[in-house]
Amino acid sequence: MRQVVYIGDETFRIQGYAPAPPGPGQVQIDVAYTGICGTDLHIKHGVMDARVTRPAVIGHEMSGRVASAGPGVEGWSAGDPVTVMPLAWCGDCPACTNGHTHICHRLNFIGIDSAGSLQQRWIVPASALVRLPAGLALDHAALVEPTAVAVHDVRRGAVRPGETVVVVGGGPVGQLIALVARRAGADVLLVEPDAYRRGVADGFGLRTVAPADAPGYVTDWTGGAGAAVAFEVSGAAAGVGTAVDVLAVRGRLVLVAIHGQPREVNLHRFFWRELTLIGARLYDRSDFEEAVALVAAGDIPAAALISRVVPLDGVADAFTALEGGGVMKVLVACEA
Repeated sequence: MRQVVYIGDETFRIQGYAPAPPGPGQVQIDVAYTGICGTDLHIKHGVMDARVTRPAVIGHEMSGRVASAGPGVEGWSAGDPVTVMPLAWCGDCPACTNGHTHICHRLNFIGIDSAGSLQQRWIVPASALVRLPAGLALDHAALVEPTAVAVHDVRRGAVRPGETVVVVGGGPVGQLIALVARRAGADVLLVEPDAYRRGVADGFGLRTVAPADAPGYVTDWTGGAGAAVAFEVSGAAAGVGTAVDVLAVRGRLVLVAIHGQPREVNLHRFFWRELTLIGARLYDRSDFEEAVALVAAGDIPAAALISRVVPLDGVADAFTALEGGGVMKVLVACEA
């Protein structure tokens, strides 16, 4: 078997390994596909070296089939199609005891804090498995995890039918948020500087606009009121400013992007319009299950979002493609 190992200094190596059998409460998965995301890029560039123990197998957006189940595991059989909700929580911290296990104080994010899916066989806790419908293509199923992010974000924003929603940032997660919000009945605008990404959204029938044109567009679109909800997905200082500026009185700003440094925020605007700031991080099982249903039903145009599939040996090409732009989701085919 082979796996991709991050060894630091923006370097990955492909190495052979002998997979161990699953232990009690564990399941071994034959990984089919692993998606590369922005977090993986942060890891490559060393931004998360203080957190990631090297050498490390990363990857958490995935699909595959059960290979074998360990002692005590029931309900799973070899060949079952699955994805993984890559969270393991402690169960006894204040967040867990208040029902917020997905933001556990001691959260193990599988694929960052422990071994991930960029390998051909992967062992995970059976509790992390999420069942996939038999007819769902496994390459499409690799988009379930980012779709679950979008489902959680839209729920956090309490998006209601008929509301105007602005999504700032048109990468894969921004596109998914826009699609999930539209399915919730919202009228959605995607703000994105890159013409390729706007073109992808145009193909989905979404409204799009460049950032410079966003304030005037939103004013005309909403009759001067502003948007009910804005999602900040760009991770840029300018994106924060745009998201705040387009909001209506008592609008909700949902912070999705990870900002690696403090940002200036127009707090007077928050005071003057009684705005609300909402953090949105990760997902829970209900978000994952809804994401499976959306992808399986075709409500998420997975085929159009998958720009490239590379073999395990080509993982460096996957990162290069993602960094170079002109792609949406890049998958690594991990199958033996």
